[in-house]
Amino acid sequence: MSVGLVWFRQDFRLADNPALTAAIDQCDEILPVYIHDSREGTIGQIGQATQVWLHHSLQALHESLTARGSSLHVLAGDPEKILPQLAKALEVRGVFWNRCYDPVTLKRDKSVKKALDGFGAQSFLANLLFEPVKTLKANGDPYRVFTPYWKNLMHLLPGNLPLPAPRKIPTVVLKKTAASKIKSLQDIPLSKLELLPELPWADSMMTPWAVGEAAAKKKLARFLKTEAKHYNDARDIPSIQGTSRLSPHLHFGEISPLQIIAATFGKRRSVMSLNVGEETFVKEVVWREFAHNLIYQFPHTIDKPLDARFEKFPWAKKYQPQLTAWQRGQTGIPIIDAGMRELYATGWMHNRVRMVVASFLIKNLLIPWQEGERWFRDTLVDADVASNAMGWQWAAGSGADAAPFFRVFNPVLQGEKFDKEGDYVRCWVPELSSVPNKFLHKPWELSPIERQGLDYPAPLVDLKISRKAALEAFEAIKTSQK
Repeated sequence: MSVGLVWFRQDFRLADNPALTAAIDQCDEILPVYIHDSREGTIGQIGQATQVWLHHSLQALHESLTARGSSLHVLAGDPEKILPQLAKALEVRGVFWNRCYDPVTLKRDKSVKKALDGFGAQSFLANLLFEPVKTLKANGDPYRVFTPYWKNLMHLLPGNLPLPAPRKIPTVVLKKTAASKIKSLQDIPLSKLELLPELPWADSMMTPWAVGEAAAKKKLARFLKTEAKHYNDARDIPSIQGTSRLSPHLHFGEISPLQIIAATFGKRRSVMSLNVGEETFVKEVVWREFAHNLIYQFPHTIDKPLDARFEKFPWAKKYQPQLTAWQRGQTGIPIIDAGMRELYATGWMHNRVRMVVASFLIKNLLIPWQEGERWFRDTLVDADVASNAMGWQWAAGSGADAAPFFRVFNPVLQGEKFDKEGDYVRCWVPELSSVPNKFLHKPWELSPIERQGLDYPAPLVDLKISRKAALEAFEAIKTSQK
């Protein structure tokens, strides 16, 4: 009986999983494994919020496999050592996995493939719509601007149909002789990975979320039925359920971008046949694709600016108190504090608010964007390395297709425009619940009598003065050589 080893990473699903499908097609028995690699930069070395999601996602994957006659084997250590040991002990026909595109994983996978020489290692496209090397300009250069990138790809959509989930997965019957050859074949209980921190927010944070492949599929179906047609406008209102909230499911591969595209298009075969909301939603999926292409082509942009001028930007030097206030939602700017508190409580923040809090940190406080990227990476359940880095570089004006640095979001105007009735701020900053709408987004304009008893801090900075300082700082690098 031939054995296939399926290595799960960020593809915790059974449907549209090319590695799993290929293994079942080519082998008689399947051993699904997850290897917890805690080295820096790997999926095991992630933020605390993402670790919590990972725990529940692995549990959901195990249950899905069990329902089809298999199970997930959880191991810990270096895949470059563990996979060859498993392959040798089980005399496998092939080792199968789906590709990731961040620089750390790419380097590791190259070493793993070399170590598996002779064992039929195979990797597949599964977590993106297209291979980054195949989405280049006509001259072979990578895209740095989204609009031409989108125009190039939109004609290729919706693409192929997603693969169905296998009805049954033939499991490996381990021989005692094989199991005794290597200690790493012994399963580790999920609790041993210590992904759940001993902090009270770990449970409460997950209250709004349902995790796993089935939950992702259900969430997509509901969104397409009820919210997608209004997505173009509703996605900017933080107090309502106007977005799909599929980002953490995408991050862990509980659903694939191809599944999302296929479900959105249905029987339609052209972007032009979608309504405005659906097209905008599809663009957001492709925007994620663009982010992964960027870190593939420019791996240094994970923590360094794409625009080299920003390496000389005169950031603030002593900013820890201001950074801490921002992290805790105590800046004195209501829409900023609402977003930061939502993030800490739920592991998620509305996209419009993400842009506003990022602009405030970078341009009003002059704190390096890398500090914000690190905080988001630790507190977001959808902390995707590519999207996170691109988003922060976009806000900083230092990345590809970035907002110009002189575009500084005014948090008061943003709050008044997108949270007109104050529902979002009152939800997350309850100490302002009695403040009239006129002053809700600028409570510092209340009279001294009205401010009495208001337990809310004064703004960290004056918005006009700090904006002027940011623009002056940009002038210092504006004319420097790119």
